[in-house]
Amino acid sequence: MSKHLLILGGGTAGTIMANQLRRRLCKTEWRMTVVDRSSKHLYQPGFLFLPFGIYQEKDIIRETRDFIPGGVDFLQAEVGKITPEAHAVTLQDGREVSYDLLIIATGCRTAPEETAGMLGPKWRDNIHDFYTLDGARALREKLASWPGGKLVVHINEMPIKCPVAPLEFSFLADTFFTGRRMRDKVSITYVTPLSGAFTKPKAAKKLSHLLADKGIELVTDFTAEKIDQERNVLACYDGREVPYDLLVTTPTNMGDAAIQRSGLGDDLNFIATNKHTLQSLKHPDLFVIGDATNLPASKAGSVAHFESETLADNVLRHIEGEPLKEEFDGHSNCFIESGNGKALLIDFNYEYEPHEGAFPFFFGPMKLLQESRLNHWGKHAFRWIYWHILLRALPLPGISRNKKPPVTA
Repeated sequence: MSKHLLILGGGTAGTIMANQLRRRLCKTEWRMTVVDRSSKHLYQPGFLFLPFGIYQEKDIIRETRDFIPGGVDFLQAEVGKITPEAHAVTLQDGREVSYDLLIIATGCRTAPEETAGMLGPKWRDNIHDFYTLDGARALREKLASWPGGKLVVHINEMPIKCPVAPLEFSFLADTFFTGRRMRDKVSITYVTPLSGAFTKPKAAKKLSHLLADKGIELVTDFTAEKIDQERNVLACYDGREVPYDLLVTTPTNMGDAAIQRSGLGDDLNFIATNKHTLQSLKHPDLFVIGDATNLPASKAGSVAHFESETLADNVLRHIEGEPLKEEFDGHSNCFIESGNGKALLIDFNYEYEPHEGAFPFFFGPMKLLQESRLNHWGKHAFRWIYWHILLRALPLPGISRNKKPPVTA
């Protein structure tokens, strides 16, 4: 009788793992199933571009089933509860699915209800987000007719998916309003709970200069206590207030509600995961990947890609009773759209900070931590790479799961 590998989540991480493992596991010994609530796969980095009309829905929406490999079952269903002790998952419709090995790739979600005053009559009126498809669409409609005023771009708390996206939104907003010849009618303020523009000091310094060059005010160490919708004010626990006419916020990010129902997560529903092996710290037949983990790494598609290579090896080792590879190093890289047709590229991990240098080879062609038009086109080219290479877990030449010290120019 064949054994069963169950993957919860058909987003970036879950789809990559399905493709990785279906090629490597014996089909007569292992059957595989992916469970996801949605029939649509969303290219989430595209949410950033939707409000500005740079991308349209057709650019970022595909059928989930199109990327699940042949020989893998797909269940469109909501996960109710995970019971690792019984090796079982109960779906919201009452069905129970048993497993021999479980990979949790349930991602994370925005939770505007976690901040007092965020939801209410002005939500999606003059308080918006762009981390959801509905939010990005609503913000597109708002920006199309907004006459100007105080634009505040806000991060509620860390961690969040793609931690540079709010910065990118600020830079693109500067370009957008300049192109509409109304930049002088718009003040832009970037409000963050961090002590700088980014988590890594070297990159934070570079990005802070970019904000200043574009006339964007930076407000740091700001932990929002509430949003006062009547006064249009963002209020900090320390008494500071930031007024707005249009607030573009990044709400608290939390793990999937099924993680909370299952008692598997921390206060934000992220799962305690070995940061080098990607095995659950509590349940040996359970592995975690992508945004569902509590790893001190960015919650980004590139991280899921790098994690998947280590995790695929470790699933096979676990099956054979061999020691797991303790090799995942937190590797992340991402393009940072800086406006005016340019972008930066950063590459880092648990140990190494972003540095200047060449990527992905010693001769480039891209430059790290420097603005360029090539990086901008690289960011947009990544959409094609995502659909055709990354999701299908095909090799990306020159881009390794482990990060080595950067090659200096």
